[in-house]
Amino acid sequence: MPRGMLENLMQSIAKGKPIPAIALVGSDPYLRDRCRKALIDKFVPEAARDWAVAKLSAASGGWEEMLERAQTVPMLSPHQIIFLDRMEALERLGEESSEGIAEALKAYLKDPAPFSTVVFEAESLDGRRWLSKLLDVHALVVELSTGRQNMAAFAVEMAGELGAEIDPAAAAELVEAVNGEPARIRLELQKLSLYATGRKIEAADVEALVVSAKKYTVWRFTEVLAARDRRASLEFFDSLLREGEQPAGIVGALAWMYRKLIEATELPPGTNQFQAARDLNMRPESAGIALAQARKFAREQLLQGIVALGEADSALKSGSPNPRATMEFLIARLTTTPAKAATS
Repeated sequence: MPRGMLENLMQSIAKGKPIPAIALVGSDPYLRDRCRKALIDKFVPEAARDWAVAKLSAASGGWEEMLERAQTVPMLSPHQIIFLDRMEALERLGEESSEGIAEALKAYLKDPAPFSTVVFEAESLDGRRWLSKLLDVHALVVELSTGRQNMAAFAVEMAGELGAEIDPAAAAELVEAVNGEPARIRLELQKLSLYATGRKIEAADVEALVVSAKKYTVWRFTEVLAARDRRASLEFFDSLLREGEQPAGIVGALAWMYRKLIEATELPPGTNQFQAARDLNMRPESAGIALAQARKFAREQLLQGIVALGEADSALKSGSPNPRATMEFLIARLTTTPAKAATS
C-alpha cells in the first residue's frame, strides 16, 4: 500500500471505513496519541472500549497475542482496534526467530479479519529489512510528521481542543520557538491557555512566555560550534541542561538547525531574509540569522555535523547508559577542526 502522511490517515478515518492494518512510524507522542484517539473514537463505542481496544508490545512477545485477538470477534462492539508498539524490536531478532514471525504476520495480513484494525507502531524502521517491506505491502504506512506550515494549523487546532484560541501569527511563532515538535507545542499551549484566560493568545504572549526564555538559543549554540570552541560549547551545553533542556531535544533542535543551514548555503548570492523566509519556510527574522550563520560553516562541516547528530540521536533513543557522555562526544565531533576530522 502507498505511504501517507497524518492528514491522509485522518481523511480515511473520517470516511468511516475501517483500515485492516496501519503502521505509525515516528517518535512524536502527540501525533501518535492523536491517531490512536481518532481511530478509537470513530470505530469503537465508548461502552465497549475495555474489551475492544488492546495495547500490546512487540518487544515482549505481544505479536502472538495480537494475532490471537485480531482473529477473535470482539465483545459488545462491531469492531476492535489492537495497538502493537515497539515494532522495531522485531528487527533486532535473529534470522531464525524473525523468519517465523514474518511468516505468521504475512499470513494474517494477506487475509485480515474484517472486524479488526491492527495498528503497528515504531519510532523508525529500516527500509531494507523484512518488517518495513512487509508493512509497505500490506499496511497503510503513516509517517508521523507534518510540514511546518501544517504544524501552525495544528497549533490552532490544539488550542481549540484546550478551550483556547490562538492567533495564526502567534501559532507560527510558537511552532518555530519549539522547533516544530508537536508534543512541546501542546505543552506550551497548556501554559499559554492559562496565561491568556478569557482572550485570544497573541504573539506577545508567545514572546513573553515561550520565546523570551529560549529565543535564539539554538542559533547561539550553532554560533559557538561554528567557532569550534569546545570549552565554550560544553559550557553552553551545561547551561541548557540547567534550564531544563533534555539531551534528545537539544540534538533534535541542532539537527533541524543544521539542515536549515545547509539549505541556506544553497540559496543564490544576494538572497535577502524575506526571500530566504519563503525558501526556508521560516520567519524573516530567523531566515536572516540562518543566512548569516551559514556563512560561518563550510558545507562539508555541516554535512559531517548532520551525520554526527544522527548517530547521537540514535544512541540517545536506544537508551544510552550515559547521555552526558554521548553529548560530550557529539560536541567534540562538532568542534573538531577539518584537519583533525580527516585524520580521525
